[in-house]
Order: sequence, then structure tokens, then C-alpha cells
Amino acid sequence: MSDKLELSVGEFVAILNQTLEYAYSSVVIYGELANFHINRDRWVYFDLKDNDAKVSFFGSKYILPGPLEDGMMVKVRGTPRLHPAYGFSINVASITPMGEGSIKRLSELLQKKLEAEGLFAPERKRTLTYPPARIGLISALHSAAFLDFTKILNDRWGGIEIDALDSAVQGDGAPGELIRAIEYFSSMAEPPEVLVIIRGGGSPEDLAAFNNELVTRAVAASRVPTLVAIGHERDVSLAELAADKRASTPSNAAEVLVPDKNQLRLIHKKLLGQMHHAVDTNINQSLVGLRLINQTMPSVLSLKLDQATRRLSSSLDLLNALSPKKTLERGYAIMRLGGKVSDGSGICPDDIVDIETAKISFEAKVTGVNDGKN
Repeated sequence: MSDKLELSVGEFVAILNQTLEYAYSSVVIYGELANFHINRDRWVYFDLKDNDAKVSFFGSKYILPGPLEDGMMVKVRGTPRLHPAYGFSINVASITPMGEGSIKRLSELLQKKLEAEGLFAPERKRTLTYPPARIGLISALHSAAFLDFTKILNDRWGGIEIDALDSAVQGDGAPGELIRAIEYFSSMAEPPEVLVIIRGGGSPEDLAAFNNELVTRAVAASRVPTLVAIGHERDVSLAELAADKRASTPSNAAEVLVPDKNQLRLIHKKLLGQMHHAVDTNINQSLVGLRLINQTMPSVLSLKLDQATRRLSSSLDLLNALSPKKTLERGYAIMRLGGKVSDGSGICPDDIVDIETAKISFEAKVTGVNDGKN
């Protein structure tokens, strides 16, 4: 009996794949990207190489962290497979850039691409509710960033309902967890008013998940208005550029989200003091005015009374001068016919008229009438 294993090609491929799946169900390989290309806008082919070897890789376009180009240093997680027709390759599960130069270049290429699509345009930004009654929070829940954010939020305002989801914020699995968390809040029947995504500082590799294309697109597509704060003030990730509002640090995110109740108390106290001062000033000015009126009123009234008395006296003098009695004293007489004052109209001969002068009254018989024309 032969000790050599004789297999058909198909059997060998099947057995080798079973062995690889058992021994190396998932591997992580890093190296320089080479021969990168996308086929039919769906499938990705590339090699990783170093000074000693080269390995081929195959995967879906949708696992890419962003635009890639030859020469970048990347880390790839995948499954080794021997294809019956195309030979050995690694089926790619995730790709992560390595080194500051590659991460920076990937970020530059992706930023240019997304800017051309209008993903960072100011007109896309939504206004955040200020202050919100309820927020969704995505972070590593045992991190310093989470503790700083929640402490400052409660110290400044308090009483805000926080729905927090724990998520990896670095490493190969971080992009997928972040995307699922964003989609969870977007799918809620009653979503929070604001979705906050935070992470503390770190190296470019640590922050790479927030420069991932799929994460950046998920932030931009969020149904809930977003506030993103990643790293230190100098760190600006693509996820922050896609958010409705960016904060420089997780602590600053809390400051952006709510006012400082202690500062508001001081402002209210100052305004109340200013109002009291204004009221007191108006009252004092009114009292001064009343005292001035009280002091000047007698003389003003006396002056007004004198003026009124003089006007009344003048009016009485005028009335007296125009009175019938004064007219009679100047030599005129009043004639009445039938008891009524008459100007002579309708008087006929033999009429009896009453004549009144300043000193006497008498009756007279009309003997003739002259109409004044003769």
C-alpha cells in the first residue's frame, strides 16, 4: 500500500481549503499595496509585497476604506483560499491604512472625492436642538472621552436623557460597529434629538476609523442631526467634516451641546440687578419730578388764575361795552312794536310804538313813515 496521497486537482483544492479554513480561518497581513485595480466597479484585486514576497488579494469594492493607490502601506484581514481556476489569494474582509503617510494620503484622496460629491457642503448642515432633552451617544463607554463628556454635560446642564451605545473606536472592527450604531439610532421610531459620536486622542492609526469612507458616508446619511468630536483640537477627521456640527474635543462637544447653568445664573442675576437699578432710577426720577411739580404748582396755578382773571375781566368789559344799556346811554333808543324790538319794518301810520331811552320810556303814535329813500 502506497504512503503517498493521490488526489485529483479538485480534491486537492477542497482538502487544502478545508485545512486553511481550520488552521488559518482569518489572517492579518501588512505590506505595500501594488497592482491595485477595480474590475466592473465591483471587484477589487491587488497585491501586498515586501522585500521577500508578494501575495494576491481579492474582495468586494464595498470593503474599501476609501480611494487607494499603489505604494500605500496597508493592513489586510482576510481568509486564505485556493481558487479552482484562479489560484491562491486572500479573500479580503477589511483593509486599514498603516503609517502616517498612507493614512494622510488616503484621507486626502477621500476628502477630495467626497467634497466633489458635496458631502461636506455647508448647506447640508442641520441645526442642533439647543439644549436637547435627549441625545444618542456612540463611544467606547469605558473610555476617558466618554467619562469627560458625560461629566461636563451633567455639570453644565444636567437632566438630559442619554442613550449610549458602546462601540469600538479603533481597530479593524471599528468601522462596522460605528456604522451599525449610527444605523440603529436612525432606525428608531422615536430617535434622539442629537446623535453624538466621540473619541479621545491617539495616533493616526488609532483614529483611522473616522477617516473611513463608509463611516463618513454613514455620518452624512444619519437621520438624526450629528455632532462629532474626534481626537484633540488639531485632529480633524472626515467624519467630523461630514457631521452637522464638529467639536474640537469630546469635552468641547458637551460645551457645544448645552449652556452652562452656572453662567446663566450669573447672567440672570446681573440682569435682575440691572432691572432693579433701572426701576429704582425711574422711581427716584419720578419722585424728583413730583417734588418739583409740588413746589412749582402754587405759583403756576396763581399765574394761570391771574391770566384767566384778566381774560375774564377783558371779556366782561367788552360785553358791558356792547350791552343795550350802554348803547342807550350813548343817546340811542329802543323801539318796540307789539312788545317786540322793531327796526321799523312793517310800521304803518297810526301804529302805536313803545320807545325806550336811557332815562324814560313812552308810547308814540306814528303819524307818517319815511322809508329812508327820500
